[in-house]
Amino acid sequence: MIKHLLLSSILPALAVGAPQSTRCRCLPTESCWPSQQEWMSLNDTLNHNLVAVRPVASVCSPQEFNSAACENVTSLWTDSVWRSSQPGAIQWENWEAWPERHQTCYIETDKSTTCGQGRISLYSAKVQNASDIQHVVRFASAHDLRLVIKNTGHDFLGRSTAPESLQILTHSMKQIELVDDFLPKGAPKNDSEGPAVHLAAGVQLPELYSAVGSHNHTVIAGSSHSVGAAGGYIQGGGHLPLGPGKGALVTANAYQNKDLFWALRGGGGGTFGVVTRATIRTFPNVPFWDAWTEWHAALPSLNDAGGSGYYFSLPNLPLNANTSVSTMISLLMFPEKTNTTEIEQLYLPLVSKLQKIPGITVQNMAIPFPSINSTVFDVLLAGQPYDSMGSTAMLASRLYSKDLLTSQDGPTRLTNAWKSLGWAPGAAITGHVVAGGAVAANGDKIHSAVNSAWRRTVTHLLFSKGWDATATLGE
Repeated sequence: MIKHLLLSSILPALAVGAPQSTRCRCLPTESCWPSQQEWMSLNDTLNHNLVAVRPVASVCSPQEFNSAACENVTSLWTDSVWRSSQPGAIQWENWEAWPERHQTCYIETDKSTTCGQGRISLYSAKVQNASDIQHVVRFASAHDLRLVIKNTGHDFLGRSTAPESLQILTHSMKQIELVDDFLPKGAPKNDSEGPAVHLAAGVQLPELYSAVGSHNHTVIAGSSHSVGAAGGYIQGGGHLPLGPGKGALVTANAYQNKDLFWALRGGGGGTFGVVTRATIRTFPNVPFWDAWTEWHAALPSLNDAGGSGYYFSLPNLPLNANTSVSTMISLLMFPEKTNTTEIEQLYLPLVSKLQKIPGITVQNMAIPFPSINSTVFDVLLAGQPYDSMGSTAMLASRLYSKDLLTSQDGPTRLTNAWKSLGWAPGAAITGHVVAGGAVAANGDKIHSAVNSAWRRTVTHLLFSKGWDATATLGE
C-alpha cells in the first residue's frame, strides 16, 4: 500500500465556501481573449513550445489535405503511443468531437464536411518543467481561459480536452529517479518509507516498469501503454469547480498540505492542480530465482525417494504488453509408491520453505495413476496427437550432479549461472530428472559408452532458441 505519496502540484486558488461564479471562461470571440502578441509572448517564455492545435485528422480533410501526412495519420490512427504524444488527439475519438456544435474531424468523416475543431484545445503548451507549468497557469488565470491537462489522453470521461481551451501537455516530462530509502518532506527522520521512485508528470507505465525493473524492483500499477503514472491513474475520478489558478508550486504529503494530499489521491485527475511529480513506493521483484534455488536443493532427496520426470520454468512469461510473471511447473513420478500421503510428506519440507518466500504461490498435489503408461498418455501426451515440429531450434544443456546440489552453495551457484543469462519473454528452461536411482547404482554393473557423468547426475537442464527460417547466416 502507498502510505506516503509525494505530489508536487501547481495549485489553483480554491476559495472554500466562496460563492460559485456563473460566468463562463473567456471565449475566442470576446475581447478578453489574448491577442496574437500575448500568445507570442507566452510562446517565447516557453522556449517556443506553444503550438496552435488542430485535430490530427485535419490533414485528411479537403480544406487541409496533405497526402503524405494523411497516409501517416491513417496508419497510426489506432496507435495509443502515437496518440499519447499528439496535442490534437486523445485516446477515444468521441471525446475529440463536439456533437452539440456538430463538430467532428475523424479520418472516417465524410470528406464533404468541414473538419471541426470539436473539443480539441486551440493551443497546447508542451511544458518541460514545473516552471513552464507555472507560467501557463498564470497566463490562463490572467485571461480567464479554460485550462486542461494532458499527458496521454487516457481518460474515459474526456477530461484531457475541452472546447476552446488551453492545453498543458506534460508528455515531455520524463524524469525518473529511484531512491533506496524515501523520506517525505517534513517527516521525522525515523519515518522513512523504504525504496521509492520519483517520476515526473509525463512518465507512462511502460517507462516506469522499465526503470524500476532495471533495479530489480516493481511497482503496483496498471498494464496499458497509454496510462500516465502520475496523472489520472493515481488521482482517480471525481469533479470539482475550481477558481482561477495562481500557479503556486506546493508539496503535498502526509505531513504538509494534508487535505490536498488526501484529495489528490482519488479526488480526480486535473481537479485540484497540475501534478508535476509523484513519488511512489517500489517493491522487490517476486523472487522466482530464490524459489528455483530451493527446488534444486530439495531435488536430490526427491530423486532418492524414486522421483523422476520433468519440470518447466518460464522466468519471464508475458501476461500482456506490460506485465509478466515467473512460473515453474513440475511433474515427478514415483513408480514404486501408491500412497499419496507419503508423497505429500516428501514434498512438505520444500513446500514449507517456498511458502515463506514473499510473492510465491505454491500449488501441489499427489495424484495416483494405475500405471506409468497411463501417466504418460493421460498427462504428458494429453490432447496431443503429434509433436509440433518443422521449426528451427538450437539447444544447449548441462548436467548437474548430486554432489553439487547437496553442497552448501551448489543450488545457489546453479541459480546464479542460469539467472545471469537473461531471459527473453516466453523463453523456457526444461529440467529432466531422468538419472539417479538405478542409473547411478548401475555405473559399475553395466558396461556402455554412455557419458559417465550421467551416473552422478540428478537433473539435466536445457533451453533452446529458434529463429526465422528466412534469416540469413549473419543474422
